Amino acid sequence: MKHSVSVTCCALLVSSISLSYAAEVPSGTVLAEKQELVRHIKDEPASLDPAKAVGLPEIQVIRDLFEGLVNQNEKGEIVPGVATQWKSNDNRIWTFTLRDNAKWADGTPVTAQDFVYSWQRLVDPKTLSPFAWFAALAGINNAQAIIDGKAAPDQLGVTAVDTHTLKIQLDKPLPWFVNLTANFAFFPVQKANVESSKEWTKPGNLIGNGAYVLKERVVNEKLVVVPNTHYWDNAKTVLQKVTFLPINQESAATKRYLAGDIDITESFPKNMYQKLLKDIPGQVYTPPQLGTYYYAFNTQKGPTADQRVRLALSMTIDRRLMTEKVLGTGEKPAWHFTPDVTAGFTPEPSPFEQMSQEELNAQAKTLLSAAGYGPQKPLKLTLLYNTSENHQKIAIAVASMWKKNLGVDVKLQNQEWKTYIDSRNTGNFDVIRASWVGDYNEPSTFLTLLTSTHSGNISRFNNPAYDKVLAQASTENTVKARNADYNTAEKILMEQAPIAPIYQYTNGRLIKPWLKGYPINNPEDVAYSRTMYIVKH
Repeated sequence: MKHSVSVTCCALLVSSISLSYAAEVPSGTVLAEKQELVRHIKDEPASLDPAKAVGLPEIQVIRDLFEGLVNQNEKGEIVPGVATQWKSNDNRIWTFTLRDNAKWADGTPVTAQDFVYSWQRLVDPKTLSPFAWFAALAGINNAQAIIDGKAAPDQLGVTAVDTHTLKIQLDKPLPWFVNLTANFAFFPVQKANVESSKEWTKPGNLIGNGAYVLKERVVNEKLVVVPNTHYWDNAKTVLQKVTFLPINQESAATKRYLAGDIDITESFPKNMYQKLLKDIPGQVYTPPQLGTYYYAFNTQKGPTADQRVRLALSMTIDRRLMTEKVLGTGEKPAWHFTPDVTAGFTPEPSPFEQMSQEELNAQAKTLLSAAGYGPQKPLKLTLLYNTSENHQKIAIAVASMWKKNLGVDVKLQNQEWKTYIDSRNTGNFDVIRASWVGDYNEPSTFLTLLTSTHSGNISRFNNPAYDKVLAQASTENTVKARNADYNTAEKILMEQAPIAPIYQYTNGRLIKPWLKGYPINNPEDVAYSRTMYIVKH
């Protein structure tokens, strides 16, 4: 894969005329009379505020309610959104031209000032955004200082030159900056709407600029969106109603899919893969995804504060067995945190990968003994995961490996999504299930997650050498130099084991044959309901 945006020393211009991303219905296609879609999401969204979103359940809905400067097409390439074109002569100062027909759902214009307000709000410590770090990662001037409370939000390097011109100044050149602006954290919100009420995200209150508006929400049951008649490309929107169903049990979602209640699932039980292939051929999809499933260890307290304990636990996870037997839907063992499909990453072989599982288990036992644990003093841990049959299946398998090979007593604990997020954010765990799907297609989207100041650093890992090599990578001018830094970072992660990468994601889901326009091959699994449609069946 290559970066979606290629930038040279010359200014980059992209026109929206030939690149708008909407439903493209082939000539001769007979559409279903009823254009209503039912989409499965894995949990009840924690928030519909782009600045407060933290996981895929809310992001899937937010992408329909709001639109950023740019979008992604079915291949993950950048195409215009609110912006029709952008340019930079040095990859440091970027200018975006906004379309003059972009409107909020109340009919008022979307302006450059809306983006200034929204991005300042994102980094404002008062907002408590779990994704404020993304602005600092993008290198927007003063973002980190504002997040740290050392500068005012209005010092952020983003300016409204005029109503439809937005200028962003970075603290260093970043060739793929445009790619980052597709992220939900950079979606605009309307100031008047946000300040109107604490309940501004409720149906009837929320004013977005996306292709859909929120019509109905019944917590833990459904969210219903309908077309935003003021959306600039509304004429191409085909689906007239989209219902999101939050169901955290894959078997329950699959059962409803097979019964005809759901048109597309977010996942399915791994143990049903072969049966589903046989029973509903052509409806089971498992393309590779830019994501890694991992366990995070609490590096600040409890037994996992000891690096020897963490490394021993990581070594005894049989990744080959996990992918081949426990999962078995095309996943690959994660010998690195960064997935193999990531653009600009050529991984060096991991020592784990070059050893047999028996050798890994033997070394792990020695490490755990050196840390003071053994038959007379068994290690006791709690393994936390958010409610899901797949997460439970993996947790049971890993706990069994730890018990068999190291004598570890593992207590399994599952929590509903919002409670799990709270436990994760407060560090109330020994070992916790986690995953990361890249926010953009470049290794730093994974590796910066473990830097000491990153709010997404679940394990609270703090390693100056790690921070230094990633800071260095951000200043490198060649892919080769960055790749060397990224491999150094991966080596530190393997040795210090703040996390245990388990497997590389596949985008497993079930899709009805009459649903068209879903971007199944997008490596980041970015999808918008406005590109989909239902054919007669």
